[in-house]
Amino acid sequence: MSTPGFTQRWRNGTHRWRTTAGPTFNPDRYSVSELDSILAEEFCVRHHYSAAWPATKYRFGLFDLHAYEPQLVGVVALGIPMSNQVLTNPFPTLVPNEESLELSRLVLLDSVAMNGESWFCARVFARAAEHGVRGLVSFADPVPRWRIIEGRTEMIKPGHIGIVYQALNFDYLGRSTRRTLTLLPDATVLTARAQAKVTGGERGRNGVVARLVTLGAAPPHPDEDLAQWLATALRAIGARRQRHPGNHRYAIRLGRTRGERTRTTIGMATGPYPKPRLAAA
Repeated sequence: MSTPGFTQRWRNGTHRWRTTAGPTFNPDRYSVSELDSILAEEFCVRHHYSAAWPATKYRFGLFDLHAYEPQLVGVVALGIPMSNQVLTNPFPTLVPNEESLELSRLVLLDSVAMNGESWFCARVFARAAEHGVRGLVSFADPVPRWRIIEGRTEMIKPGHIGIVYQALNFDYLGRSTRRTLTLLPDATVLTARAQAKVTGGERGRNGVVARLVTLGAAPPHPDEDLAQWLATALRAIGARRQRHPGNHRYAIRLGRTRGERTRTTIGMATGPYPKPRLAAA
């Protein structure tokens, strides 16, 4: 979802492209339904490059009715970010995690024709408005992600600027905070919160440890200091630090009527959409 004329799709953790040259999206072929967390998580972990699942409030599936049985071919997840400020900064008058949420996953398989995401999201937004959601924030990561497999490096996600959000008439709110990421060889990020679970001996640390062991780290000894083990494990698997310029931030007002939408205040300055860089001739 990074370049006009192209739209990003996913399958088994690898991104693919659909273009205007492909088949036309036929809305009569599809339906949208709410999903339970288990089904939505299984789909996104299997197909999205992050192989991770955020805390979610509502989940919606795009079903292809063309097959003998309806097939799940897309998921939108409206989630709860780690900090309420992610929501209260753009939507200061809304109750975070109730009236405002993060659009934290938008994953479509490569079988869905171009423009399918616009049709899907429009129906998701209408359903969310019925639940009382009045604002969504979402982020576009401009930095490509690469993973290392058997000694070779491959791109699994190009950087993108949020063309899909622009097509859906989100407001552009500039960049999120610059930060330094810890990138693992599979191109996923080991967040500061995940690292703190290990070094602080907190609940959930076993999952983080298992993730690093799967990538090649030696398991910690029972009496080993976990902070020292983490530093050693990250070096052993080839994790690297990368300075990140900040994600592009977008927000949209929701509502069942125009009046409900216009009553929502966006508390951050809006600006022109970022444009893709043109390759040099």
